[in-house]
Amino acid sequence: MSETRTDGRKFDELRPMEAKVGVLKNAEGSAFFRLGNTKVIAGVFGPRQVHPKHDENAERAILRTRYNMAAFATGERGRPGPSRRSQEISMVTRNALMPTLFLEEFPRTAIDVHIEVLEADASTRCVGINAAALALADAGVPMRDIVSSCSAGKVGDRIVLDIAGKEDTEGDLDLPVALYPKRNEITLLQMDGLALKDEVKEIVRLALKGCEKINEVQKRALRDKYKLNEADKEVLQ
Repeated sequence: MSETRTDGRKFDELRPMEAKVGVLKNAEGSAFFRLGNTKVIAGVFGPRQVHPKHDENAERAILRTRYNMAAFATGERGRPGPSRRSQEISMVTRNALMPTLFLEEFPRTAIDVHIEVLEADASTRCVGINAAALALADAGVPMRDIVSSCSAGKVGDRIVLDIAGKEDTEGDLDLPVALYPKRNEITLLQMDGLALKDEVKEIVRLALKGCEKINEVQKRALRDKYKLNEADKEVLQ
């Protein structure tokens, strides 16, 4: 039996990753995150005034997330406007990010996070969360930690990390997870498919390992920007 997948990866191997921050000039904070062929960009705007006024919260900022799949992200043409799927992913993204944010620092304001999927090859909600968390950090929104997200699943009789390609359409189970690392707390867990109890435990364990590796890449992207800024300061001096 083959010990590799259709794309050549090992069963517990992530696709190649790339992360950058500060990629949009007109946003308070922004980030790009790539996992294999899935590419997402996120921009943060705010804290800013809430419109309509009656939506504001006197005790904390409201976090508004908008996930969107670009028309050119897949080979299929989608209907214009938000779909039920994009609304659902926007909601779970917001719920995944909120536990790490000090929203009480900005009462009566809104923080808007726009997530645009540029290219889709599975795990778009996970990559969107990774980009959004980085964009919030880049915007200087006070955070307890950076949320990281990854999927794992079951394809045939194998448990695999980071579902992609035909695994997404032909696999038996896809389970995205988001992790709040400092507390070792899961902020997102969804399951699409069926598996035995012990298999689900192993899938979650593998997805969390993936989250830890992604978190390292996210933090490196932030450190790289800080080092770059310090280098700019030295040149100016």
